Amino acid sequence: MFALVFVAARRVLGIDLYDVQLLGGLAMARGAIAEMQTGEGKTFTTLLPASLYALADPVHVVTVNDYLAGRDFESLAPVYQLLGFSVGRIHGELNEEAKQTAYACDITYGPGYEFGFDYLRDQVKLLTHRRPRMGETFRTQLDGVTFDHPQSMQRGHAVAIVDEIDSVIIDEATSPLILSTNARSPAANADVYRRAMAAARVLNVNVDYLVDEATEALRLTAQGLLRLSCEPYRAPTRGLDRPWPKYVEQALKADHNLHCDVHYVVSQDAVLIVDQNTGRIFADRSWRDGLHQAVQAKEGVMVTEEAKSIARITRQRFFRLYQKLCGMTGTAQESEHELREIYRLPVTVVPPHRPCQRTVLATRLFPDASSKEVAIVEAIVCRFRCQQPVLVGTAAIAASHRLARQLDARGIPHTLLNGVQDVEEATIVAAAGQPQAVTIATNMAGRGTDIRLGDGVLALGGLHVIATEPQESPRVDRQLSGRAARQGEPGSYQLFVAADDPLFSRHAPEMVERLKHMAVQVEQSPTDVDGVIRKVQRRAARQYAQRRREMTAHDNWLENVQRELAGQGRSK
Repeated sequence: MFALVFVAARRVLGIDLYDVQLLGGLAMARGAIAEMQTGEGKTFTTLLPASLYALADPVHVVTVNDYLAGRDFESLAPVYQLLGFSVGRIHGELNEEAKQTAYACDITYGPGYEFGFDYLRDQVKLLTHRRPRMGETFRTQLDGVTFDHPQSMQRGHAVAIVDEIDSVIIDEATSPLILSTNARSPAANADVYRRAMAAARVLNVNVDYLVDEATEALRLTAQGLLRLSCEPYRAPTRGLDRPWPKYVEQALKADHNLHCDVHYVVSQDAVLIVDQNTGRIFADRSWRDGLHQAVQAKEGVMVTEEAKSIARITRQRFFRLYQKLCGMTGTAQESEHELREIYRLPVTVVPPHRPCQRTVLATRLFPDASSKEVAIVEAIVCRFRCQQPVLVGTAAIAASHRLARQLDARGIPHTLLNGVQDVEEATIVAAAGQPQAVTIATNMAGRGTDIRLGDGVLALGGLHVIATEPQESPRVDRQLSGRAARQGEPGSYQLFVAADDPLFSRHAPEMVERLKHMAVQVEQSPTDVDGVIRKVQRRAARQYAQRRREMTAHDNWLENVQRELAGQGRSK
């Protein structure tokens, strides 16, 4: 089958699949995760296992967002069709009938969350459909009438091939898929959330409430509860859907733990969530249990009704529904143990098509974020004057805006991406390799887009990538560095670190002063700072992995309970 795909790709796309792409396809055909470096052509590699699996079973090709699903579908559908396969695509704007048609195809493309939500929609339909009474189905058949059975959109879960699989089933694993009502109308009890925010802002930390720095968990103390029982902070007499202290705790979380241009943005009188793993803005997401409304009250925008949960499933549980699961990514080795433990997925490392020529410059350490950003701007200016293109990856939107303002002051033209992946963003990222191009973006902006180097850039050293801070996961650091030096081209990467970066302040506050001392003593390039970063990243990884294991254990317990209840129902 691989030979047929090879010929079809050549005839339709005018490309010859590399040997390493064939190896990646073979790894996925054997039910493994293929780790292929950035720029090695993972999109085309998908053709191989998808075509092989589609000979016997319906295949779902899962991407991290709707833009990539549409792009891959449009480019690869002619190849599948030449091979005799039907291929479809799902997205949020399709109606139920159109989705049924897409799912009826041999191969279906779509973002992971849309597959999950459609599964929940099918389950809700089945549960809410009136079941026939005893003998009713037989009676309707005698009358020549067919009993109305609900038609599911999906037709089972045979095979899933997941692009950027570590992002989908590891990074996003702690965010369950929740099907909820559309809550965009003004809340009738909006004043409750505003009063809770006003009360929260007069409470004192370590007196009225306590905060766990490691987990950011927050709870009111006995003193705080006593203050909330007195005027003017006493509970309102109407509009409460939960105990008053819960409203105040959510207001405290909104005020202290969630920051504008980091965890969310305010656009057109609405609070939009920023995904912390990708830096992307999601207009259709909301926090639960009144937290979203607390943030709206904090920002002074319209407070909307709380979304009512209809159905939910964790991503771990959903993807374990598939009989066969495989995928590919550029960064899987760091999570190999967890992938084997939870999903029983081995990792196969595929060598690059050409030897990597990336130059990794020494990590630079600074005592604080302000001095670090000054140095980053100077590094950008230096590369700009040499006409070398620069891609700057930030973890937060606020950091992107700060750097952009400083570049404006220096008269350096640049492009700032806004966190919503679409055709325009992909076009901007694709042009990041042109001479003198300066592109500032969140770390995952334009993911999956091929950055082509402009004329003369190879001689200048290729694309230079600057990471403005270390991430909690070393995989994200590797994904950003992989934007440079693709397909054997030259390129360079450098990490800038401040002692007060969120990685340290959140997971290793005891190291902040030590790092400040190191930055002053060794002139910004200490040899052991990389070791400190790896140590803290391992600590963060253990915390998040434990949280995911707890969710998996709960899923397993829930499945056992449901299985036992179903067995008891049949025995009766």
